Amino acid sequence: MELGGKKEESKHGARTAWIRMSHPRARRVGSALRPGGALRSRRILRCRLSKSDYKACAVPKPACPEDGEEGAMEWVACAGIDWGDKKHAYMVQTADGKKQDGWFGSSPEEVHEWARGLGVRFPGGTIIVAVEQGRGSLLYALMAYEYLVLVPINPRASKAYRESLRLSGASNDPSDAALIGDFAMKHLTELRVWRPDEERTRKIRLLCEHRRSLVDQRTAFTHTLSATLKEYFPQVLQWFGDEASPYLREFLTHWETLEQASQASVDDITNVLKSRGRRKASAVAQVLIEKIRIAVALTRDTAILDACSMYARSLMALLDPIDEEIAKYDQAIAAEWADHPDRQIFDSLPGAGAVMAPRLAVAFGLERSRYDAAAELQQYSGIAPVTEQSGRHWSVRARWGYPTFLHQTFHEFAQSSLPHSAWARAFYHQQRDRGAGHHAAIRALAFRWIRILFRLWKTGEEYDEQRYIEVLKRKRSPIITRLAA
Repeated sequence: MELGGKKEESKHGARTAWIRMSHPRARRVGSALRPGGALRSRRILRCRLSKSDYKACAVPKPACPEDGEEGAMEWVACAGIDWGDKKHAYMVQTADGKKQDGWFGSSPEEVHEWARGLGVRFPGGTIIVAVEQGRGSLLYALMAYEYLVLVPINPRASKAYRESLRLSGASNDPSDAALIGDFAMKHLTELRVWRPDEERTRKIRLLCEHRRSLVDQRTAFTHTLSATLKEYFPQVLQWFGDEASPYLREFLTHWETLEQASQASVDDITNVLKSRGRRKASAVAQVLIEKIRIAVALTRDTAILDACSMYARSLMALLDPIDEEIAKYDQAIAAEWADHPDRQIFDSLPGAGAVMAPRLAVAFGLERSRYDAAAELQQYSGIAPVTEQSGRHWSVRARWGYPTFLHQTFHEFAQSSLPHSAWARAFYHQQRDRGAGHHAAIRALAFRWIRILFRLWKTGEEYDEQRYIEVLKRKRSPIITRLAA
């Protein structure tokens, strides 16, 4: 993906920039793999891009080297694999055009046997393996063989290639494997080689991703618990304020309905709150008793009360173990993060904390040659917008596809920086005043943060809030006006 340097005047007089775009996963063979996971779709957002929005987009910083800067890859064979749950179809084509197709099973034994067979058939040569998979068991197995060069093919790219050659839409696994291999051979200079991060980065990234998955499950169960309580005992949510409160769960463990809660004494509630470490438990219990005495039951239908209270009890039984497992992940991540080479850089960021700092570190990795410019990561992570221009039509939208976890990392860090960074807070409110929605403003802020993080990552310096504000003053940024106010 690369940035175009063209600027235009819209009919509204706003200066705009447009981006010449290829898929965010596309990069020249020989470059490193970006950390990240599966892609997800996003609704098109049409808007105009003013000069102050994502200003770096107007700067021509190509993500890929110009033609001729890298030598062509010498390879003896190219294998295209159509991934399957039980077995994989493949097509191997040599440099002189000879082809061989077949199947191999998805078990570890069969995958390694197939990979070793390629090494025996083509000794001493480089074999390109194109697979319609960005991450997963097959790539994890094949990355152990030095003679294999792994090239992930985005499923959308292979689908578009197949549809361009087969207008009927006919498809089967062997022919798809052949098309994947053919696509890789014809577009090697535009595709990116999959190269795994070093072990520490891979481990922390997987720990952070799995922890986030557990947090998402906890959030889903918590929302479901809240919705269930609203059907028969809504007052308890008001009493404790936060649906994720551990005191709420402990209270419901002892008193599942309003009728049961009305039989509790001040001492009973005090002891329950103290068991969860609640401060001033006696005073809080006294307030709760007064609220319970004046509360009116939403319903007295025993069918609803019995069924809903049982469901609420089941959800709470799931939430406590998830909390315990998340705490274990926090300990494991902290242990790996304790002696990470880039810890001081990312710990110095405002609002990063114990959760976001490791996630930001693995987003960049330890290999400093991975990214040549901040624009590469802005585009790959889905933070940078996309401009579509055809004839007189011109529009800007958010990116449709990106590695979800990587995108979430920058988006969530930008949001967490608001209470801790004065300029970030001023920039966010500036975007909102210009009509941007909350998430659009956060993406604009994340865009700026990536440029700052990239510089720190390259130089090894720690973040200095005052130093950055001084830079903004020298450049007479409009953010300074808001900071002064």
